[in-house]
Amino acid sequence: MGRKWNNIKEKKASKDKNTSRIYAKFGREIYVVAKQGDPDPELNQALKFVLERAKTYNVPKTIIDRAIEKAKGGSEENYDDHRYEGFGPNGSMLIVDTLTNNVNRTVADVRSAFNKNDGNMGVSGSVAYMFDATAVIGFEGKTEDEALEILMEADVDVRDIVEEEGTVIVYAEPDQFHAVQEAFQREGITEFTVAELTMLAQNDIPLQEEAQEQFEKLVEALEDLEDVQQVYHNVDLV
Repeated sequence: MGRKWNNIKEKKASKDKNTSRIYAKFGREIYVVAKQGDPDPELNQALKFVLERAKTYNVPKTIIDRAIEKAKGGSEENYDDHRYEGFGPNGSMLIVDTLTNNVNRTVADVRSAFNKNDGNMGVSGSVAYMFDATAVIGFEGKTEDEALEILMEADVDVRDIVEEEGTVIVYAEPDQFHAVQEAFQREGITEFTVAELTMLAQNDIPLQEEAQEQFEKLVEALEDLEDVQQVYHNVDLV
């Protein structure tokens, strides 16, 4: 699954270049999950997960606190989550997750981004069947064998473990996210380079240079949309 990790690194690097945008998206997501559940992350697993993800992107505490306080204050601002699927150049596939307070605006914006960048939207289910929901957790300071031993002692099952460039990457079922993370935390690992619930393509595809440039423009156009939280795809970025 090495190429999967490469795609996640590319995604994180891209977002690291647009800190204000990613901070705003996290602020919205934190507000939504805090409002839907308990504003205390110890009592709200969904909020705890989002905060763990935010930590890997260095989201400032002020933004996190502001979003939680907004939820506590009983704001009437409401968002719904919607997923869109589509196709890019040369057989590329994309899944677009959104949080929106105006569905008509969001679907129009997403469709426009596809149409203007050599892509087209598909119907629900046209792409998602080629992806698997996956928990991905990465950290430094242990070897692949040491990580496997920790997980075995904790009786936690995972799909795969790889070690690349000094980073151990664990792939697991989504419902094992907290179990995996807590197993490593008990061993003194508190900093994670990646902590994501993502959609991984079952098969990544390469694109020729021109097609990849067009594909990257499509992804960027989608990620630039205010209502878009995540974009997943099946392209092996190089």
